[in-house]
Amino acid sequence: MGRILAIDFGDRHLGLALSDPLQFTAQPYGTYILKENEAENRAFFQKLVEEKKVEEIVLSWPLRMDGSEGRRAEVTREFATWLEKVTGRKVIFWDERLTTQQAQRKLEGFKGDYREKKRREDQLAAVIILEAYLEKKRHHADNTTEDN
Repeated sequence: MGRILAIDFGDRHLGLALSDPLQFTAQPYGTYILKENEAENRAFFQKLVEEKKVEEIVLSWPLRMDGSEGRRAEVTREFATWLEKVTGRKVIFWDERLTTQQAQRKLEGFKGDYREKKRREDQLAAVIILEAYLEKKRHHADNTTEDN
């Protein structure tokens, strides 16, 4: 079984989280700032997927509060298509509504500078997305085994 990579997709800053190899837990994996140079971005994601044995990628899906899609969803879809092409891994969209607020609440007492807080917020949002995805996968697996 391989790892799952979660990405909290922003305009330039991406929060990253990785599951353990058994897909039970989610840990922050840092942030990545998208470069102007597409080859650098491709090399980063190809190396990450290969070195960490990533089998699937979960990408934050920026829906509006009413569930509709806006311009951000279009940009995210373009990134997902690119990511699938360069990594050869399936990208799964995950509703990200309220994850940033959850991350901000968890960091309320943080005393670092703004950039460090933002970096941690992006990572934590990716962890929250990955935890929810792993929970859904476990729940689905539990329900499947009960049917047999």
